[in-house]
Amino acid sequence: MLQSIVHYGCHFLLPLGIALLFFKSNWKYAFLVMVAGILIDIDHLLATPIFDPNRCSIGFHPLHSSFAILFYVFLCIPKKSRLVGLGLVIHIIADVADCSFM
Repeated sequence: MLQSIVHYGCHFLLPLGIALLFFKSNWKYAFLVMVAGILIDIDHLLATPIFDPNRCSIGFHPLHSSFAILFYVFLCIPKKSRLVGLGLVIHIIADVADCSFM
């Protein structure tokens, strides 16, 4: 239960807080772009089984690899890709938090 609260809290409340604090004039757009970072979970379709509650995504799925994570961090630097980068990094933070419960 606590694991789900932390995981989904990171996925939705963290982007909301960042959007409201740093993107006040356009917070709805910022929030939606950051929440869209959840789409990197499409790489779970490559795994068998697709969902395994005892599997840590970090380092297992291609879009959750160290190389991909480094790329997401660099996306946070340019202004044009910052929201996408933040959304992806927040997604990784949520997954790291999830892995810490295992």
